[in-house]
Amino acid sequence: MTNPSVDRRSLLKGVAAASAALALPRAFDPAAAAAPASKGIFGYGVASGDPTGDAVIIWTRATPPPRGKDDAIATPGSGLGAPIPVRWQVARDAGFAKVVAHGTVITSPDTDHTVKVDVGGLDAYTRYFYRFSSLGEFSEVGRTQTAGDVAGETHALRLALVSCSNYTGGYFTAYRALAQRDDLDFVLHVGDYIYEYGNGADRYGPASLAGVRDSKPETETIDLEGYRLRHALHKADADLQAAHRQHPWITIFDDHEVANNAWAAGAGNHSGSEGDYLERREQAMQAYLEWMPFRLPDQSQSTPHQGTRFFRRFTFGDLGDLSIVETRQNRSLQVTVPNVPFDGFVPVGLSPAIDGAIAHPGRHLPEPEQLTWIKDGLEESRRWHLLGNQVMVSPVLYPGAALGAPGYTFVNADQWDGYTADRTNLLTHAAAQPSADSGDVVVLTGDIHASFVCDLPVAAAPGSPSYTSAGVEFVCPSVTSDGFVEVLAGTPQLAGQPPEVVVGATRQAIGAAQQLNPWLRYIDGVSHGYTVIDVTPERVQADYHHTPVPTSAQPDPRVVSSITPTYARSFQTVAGSRRATPATGPVGPRSDRPAGD
Repeated sequence: MTNPSVDRRSLLKGVAAASAALALPRAFDPAAAAAPASKGIFGYGVASGDPTGDAVIIWTRATPPPRGKDDAIATPGSGLGAPIPVRWQVARDAGFAKVVAHGTVITSPDTDHTVKVDVGGLDAYTRYFYRFSSLGEFSEVGRTQTAGDVAGETHALRLALVSCSNYTGGYFTAYRALAQRDDLDFVLHVGDYIYEYGNGADRYGPASLAGVRDSKPETETIDLEGYRLRHALHKADADLQAAHRQHPWITIFDDHEVANNAWAAGAGNHSGSEGDYLERREQAMQAYLEWMPFRLPDQSQSTPHQGTRFFRRFTFGDLGDLSIVETRQNRSLQVTVPNVPFDGFVPVGLSPAIDGAIAHPGRHLPEPEQLTWIKDGLEESRRWHLLGNQVMVSPVLYPGAALGAPGYTFVNADQWDGYTADRTNLLTHAAAQPSADSGDVVVLTGDIHASFVCDLPVAAAPGSPSYTSAGVEFVCPSVTSDGFVEVLAGTPQLAGQPPEVVVGATRQAIGAAQQLNPWLRYIDGVSHGYTVIDVTPERVQADYHHTPVPTSAQPDPRVVSSITPTYARSFQTVAGSRRATPATGPVGPRSDRPAGD
């Protein structure tokens, strides 16, 4: 694609006029801000992300208006539309009477007309409001806040944990619920923000939503135009727009932002007919960085890494830190076995070749330099070390009977279970840290489309309750992607059975898995939703919010736009225990609020 020619003199004249008109704060125009996603300059909403103690990213997409009645609309990925000036403002109040930062940028087809500004010089633990304007139109007002990273002070820390938001899999009612909360510091999305599948034989989600929630483009995303369109499809969703508008987000990609079961040089869902994989990944990452409020860390070798550095760390004073792990760009090829009924699963304990490959010290999930960075972070003197992580760390042995293969035991080799040398390295190091000095590890994970609460055993035999725990892992359910109950509903033994029967079989399989894995304190593979993580010096608590259980009256709550997740269960890990225990109920009011709230 080539960019259309631009009259530079007209552009500079337009920039000057826009800058002069916006030099002083202006009254907010609610009519302009309410423009739907299908029209208006700012129809794709606003977002903020990667908050630190003094900075935050603000984002929008500014669609240039057609210059004539016959001009095509500059849709995402099209390469159409002239560069246009965009004014941005950050204020302490929603009326923009107290503007603290402002500026003008030019956006163009080179960045798909997306706008991303790293606003610095802000006060820690403070709420701000932001907006954009261009050519007489205003965006909606976004709300954001900086991190409570103040030396010598301990502030409340509360976040939402989400993952696996397949557009064709259901309505984003979990995002709607998050948009209605005002007690969150940020939303942590740990991967599969988009999915690459199309609307044909590869469609993923309930058949009843075909023609209702369809992918754009209609085919699998394999190039820059396709990935840009897929991100735009998500940003056009009203519930997702509301959640982005209400809270800053911290994100990291997993595999579906490129292709299923991605690894360093390929993916399970990439074939030679789809071109060069590394070129495809580069274009997917370009679209991701354009369309997400994501700040790339310093790419110098002061922090060693391989390829592009996406892993990064956020700090919250002495209370804790959040290390965002990236496990796709440099991972070794997954161990696979032909004719296994479930994608990514392999039998263990039967073949020395398979078991040896899984445990081989030369195979890595994150690159060795990143694993060293993670371990170094665990030695810092903070009460809690949170790890934002894509795939499960805790070992999970799945009984073959539950997967339709009795007599076998399986692991998901796309998780840390497929790279046990790296896991042992990490958990042994974590367990060796003195809890009172270095703090405890809490891993925050997605990917598996089910709610888990796990201890992190350094070494444990199947079924044995005796183990040393290095920390705790909280795994959130999917926003919409198929969970255990939907997967089992498609197996030959359960196909066509009433939802109540499938739910019962799912829970029976979960019970069998817990017998094999006593460190799994809780599993729910039936519902979708989100998890709230609340951090205090005394404990980290996880509140699980779930959609209703499928019934014959409502077989799939994901397809009903009015059903939002509600509170289900709570677990916690008490400082120094490094184990998970039930909590008595959901979290209450925050211990303090950010300035300006």
